[in-house]
Amino acid sequence: MSVACGLECVFCVGFSRWAWKRCTHVGSDDSATWTAATAEEFEPIPRICRVILAVYEPDLKNPKISPSLGSFDLNPDWVIKRVTYEQTQKRSPPYIIYIDHSHREIVLAIRGLNLAKESDYKILLDNKLGQKMLGGGYVHRGLLKSAAWVLNQESETLRRVWEENGKEYGLVFAGHSLGSGVAALMAVLVVNTPAMIGGIPRSKIRCFSLAPARCMSLNLAVKYADVIFSVILQDDFLPRTATPLEDIFKSVFCLPCLLFLVCLRDTFIPEGRKLRDPRRLYAPGRIYHIVERKFCRCGRFPPEVRTAIPVDGRFEHIVLSSNATSDHAILWIEREAEKALKILRDQSSETVVTMAPKEKRMERLNTLEKEHKDALERAVSLNIPHAVSTAEDEEEFNNGEASEESKSKKKNWDEVVEKLFHRSNSGELVLNDNVVPERLYGFVSVSIIRLKWSETRQT
Repeated sequence: MSVACGLECVFCVGFSRWAWKRCTHVGSDDSATWTAATAEEFEPIPRICRVILAVYEPDLKNPKISPSLGSFDLNPDWVIKRVTYEQTQKRSPPYIIYIDHSHREIVLAIRGLNLAKESDYKILLDNKLGQKMLGGGYVHRGLLKSAAWVLNQESETLRRVWEENGKEYGLVFAGHSLGSGVAALMAVLVVNTPAMIGGIPRSKIRCFSLAPARCMSLNLAVKYADVIFSVILQDDFLPRTATPLEDIFKSVFCLPCLLFLVCLRDTFIPEGRKLRDPRRLYAPGRIYHIVERKFCRCGRFPPEVRTAIPVDGRFEHIVLSSNATSDHAILWIEREAEKALKILRDQSSETVVTMAPKEKRMERLNTLEKEHKDALERAVSLNIPHAVSTAEDEEEFNNGEASEESKSKKKNWDEVVEKLFHRSNSGELVLNDNVVPERLYGFVSVSIIRLKWSETRQT
């Protein structure tokens, strides 16, 4: 009897602690110690939001969606390709390729989850913890398959467009929700296999993940923080959903059991153990957190933007908020991002200029690079599995052979994809489950690529 009473007391104390932490935790707490973003670094985000919104519009000349500006500031003639659900063959969400000549960018934008499409659920649920590795870390299996399929379809188009514009334009991958994870993994793959897109340098590749899904392990999320930029609006639930989504769907008929296990996990499992779990997935890259509500305050306040490359405390707790789902909507993200950008510009214009604008840009660039370096070093100091102290530790191989590989880009891309996939009896590409590379360079290990390249040269 006394043992039962003791266990009951322990459970009540643990549950009370968990309930208190959950009820008093607000979205702004996750970024309370972060620095404020500048107008210059935040400027592309509202514009990229509108490019993603354009994926939802079948006819940009007669749009049905009204962004914050009242109309789309996109040129419909610059959309060179639009891929619908029928054309993706249920392999990925729809996307467009847009050439932004005004900002000298080639944008591949992917839409978010469609609740009415079963194929989107299959992509999202095609994963188990520790099922697929990439580049020394773990990634979401379904999103990786979708990213590989899109690149296999569009790498030649991206290469051609980039070369036609003098190899001076930047390459931007952008996505929302489900599409954010696909875009992030596409960026990782292209960064590590630049020869497949004409040898495009890392400095010209960027990815914007809006309302990002957890798609890569912590070491990869920090390593590619100079390429991938995640945008989270206040209380958005998806970046905070650490429980595997397939487990949530399986627990629909036993939701109290799931809540009980989550309670015990959050109460008794230390933070250090979570960080040392290499299979745990996180939101990718540098994070921009748009904060517009305050604790025990009603209404929305002028939004502020905070940014950092967090290693520990990376949006680990779901916020009990009525706005947890509405903050996930791309329309709200675009509107609040545009408001925040106007505020940042007004603050920048009111600030007394003590140095030349060029010097200010260089100073902020140096600060961003230092933050990335500090985050990499902190990941190593915390013993994060597979963490590295430099983000470009595999670049030497690309420098030596990129020029020769660019002569047979499409052929080599197919070879790389075939190493990761096998063809089923129906002719479809199926991801190999037994591919565990010793040191991934994009899709496959450096040793495999070197061997294949030597065989090509001999023939």
